[in-house]
Amino acid sequence: MQSPTKETLELSPTAFLELFRVYDEAESSAWMARITGEVRLEQRSIVLFGKEVMQPRLIGWAGNVAYTYSRSTLPPRAMGPVLAELLSVTERLSGCCFNHALINLYRHGEDSMGMHSDDEPELGRDPTIASWSFGAERRFVLAQKRGPRRLRLALPSGSLLCMKGDVQHAYVHGLPKVRGLVAPRLNVTFRAISNPHRVF
Repeated sequence: MQSPTKETLELSPTAFLELFRVYDEAESSAWMARITGEVRLEQRSIVLFGKEVMQPRLIGWAGNVAYTYSRSTLPPRAMGPVLAELLSVTERLSGCCFNHALINLYRHGEDSMGMHSDDEPELGRDPTIASWSFGAERRFVLAQKRGPRRLRLALPSGSLLCMKGDVQHAYVHGLPKVRGLVAPRLNVTFRAISNPHRVF
């Protein structure tokens, strides 16, 4: 691991982002191979605007509690040693504790994530979301819920983005499509689930 560098972007007095540049290309490729070798990835459906649709990406997860979003519940699934190792690095860099990992594999530029907030009740009022990027660099978009501000951040391979404060209540975020991109991107997000019993 190279010596991590950290940039802080203050969105408001109560909302900010921390971007850590942690691993070089070779290390990032190794992490991507190890994680995809350990985690079972699948394409699942979610409910959007009352309609069930397939998610435009592959997902996996791990944690000893269930997590529900978009009326889809991910049951408890044991965390393997590779994710546990990455979790330890994440907690050391972020200064936060987490108990759940959500993994998204964007196979190419047509895979994407719609604009949303990670504001489920079981995450608490102001959750910290720690998000790793491995593989192809993609543009991460944030937009104010009640205001004109819109940001686009390049997330390089081997970087960790931490969203802190009330980011999830003041902003939505997503990963738009990139025409012509064929390289994959692996995203691992860690979060702390405080109320694991909420199920639709």
